[in-house]
Amino acid sequence: MRAVAETNMICRQWLVDGRVQGVGFRWFVLREGGALSLDGTVRNLPDGRVEVVARGHRAALDDLAARLKKGPAAARVRSLQEAPGRLHDMVNGFHVEH
Repeated sequence: MRAVAETNMICRQWLVDGRVQGVGFRWFVLREGGALSLDGTVRNLPDGRVEVVARGHRAALDDLAARLKKGPAAARVRSLQEAPGRLHDMVNGFHVEH
């Protein structure tokens, strides 16, 4: 049964630009990704963007994308770029990478 569920899983990557560092954005993603039962990682990039990679069902990933566009209250998302993603198979749950 689990093998069938895993075949419905997809992975996406987002690059979030704007005022997204120093405003709790990674912790926001950690909470939202966990609430949506997604596996993934989030990290700050040296250029000021935040990278999010998540794996799960399409509807949950679409919901996460909508939440990323808004971000936490202190954030100001300017743009959200989406692409197919790749996540290490051993990642379970959501994690902040440093």
